Amino acid sequence: MRGNERLEQMLATVPVKEIEEFESEAAELDRIHAMSLAMVRAAGKLTQVELARELHTTQGHVSQIERRDDMLLSTLRSYLTAAGAENPRILVTVNGHEVELDI
Repeated sequence: MRGNERLEQMLATVPVKEIEEFESEAAELDRIHAMSLAMVRAAGKLTQVELARELHTTQGHVSQIERRDDMLLSTLRSYLTAAGAENPRILVTVNGHEVELDI
């Protein structure tokens, strides 16, 4: 059985309600992510237009960045730095231990 066929078979056993709940949670996480980047920009007292000027891009591109759920770390670092963040870092927990990564 091919990979896609196996995946379809597995998904067929998952109740539709669970899939809908998962999709709803994923959409909420996307919204929170966008809100978080917008909150960083707002904390820097910048509009999307002002941040776009700092990044040498357009307001539309800044809007896209704020809505993305996946981006390069270099893009995130540029966005955060342009918004006024100092020493941007990512904090993750691995087996109960916090690990801080500079970006």
